[in-house]
Amino acid sequence: MNYNKVEFEAAFGDPKQFFPSDLAELCFAGRSNVGKSSLINKVLGRKSFARVSTKPGKTITINFYRLENIRLADLPGYGYAKISAGEKMRFAQLMETYFSSGRNIKMVFSLIDMRHSPTKDDVDMLRFLMESGYPFTVVFTKCDKLNKGERLKREEALKSELSFLPNDIKKIYFSSVSGEGVDELRAVLEEISNN
Repeated sequence: MNYNKVEFEAAFGDPKQFFPSDLAELCFAGRSNVGKSSLINKVLGRKSFARVSTKPGKTITINFYRLENIRLADLPGYGYAKISAGEKMRFAQLMETYFSSGRNIKMVFSLIDMRHSPTKDDVDMLRFLMESGYPFTVVFTKCDKLNKGERLKREEALKSELSFLPNDIKKIYFSSVSGEGVDELRAVLEEISNN
């Protein structure tokens, strides 16, 4: 797959704007500031293709990118407290419409910050994906921010924190700094692109 041939297609903040889902779609979901845009940039080998911000809640639209015969969707981060009730409602409607409108979603990458226990929102998202039957992969981000001992502790804790997940759910440890997990993520993209 030629990662240089990626193009930004659109950013939609209103479900009425959605274009038809004519390609296999892979989407990236997670709480605000979990590193979705950084992950997309690293996987695509670009520095600032997907907009990255240190401020949580910055991605307030679904951003679509086209890569050969697949489409990537960067979903708005959930769980950010410092937005109005009206904005929260808009986010909820945007996400609900995205997942319920029959789009050709082939994979959901559910991102969780490795440094912390999964939040209630993280767990709710994983349970939603299980109940809805969407194929999904759990990606643990910011691995580079833990030393070896801390990481081993978190890996052990995650086994019980996410014990409700089926054993066959793929889990990828990722760092946008070291590049850990990039090859595994690309392998998923390429497998879906080739099918």
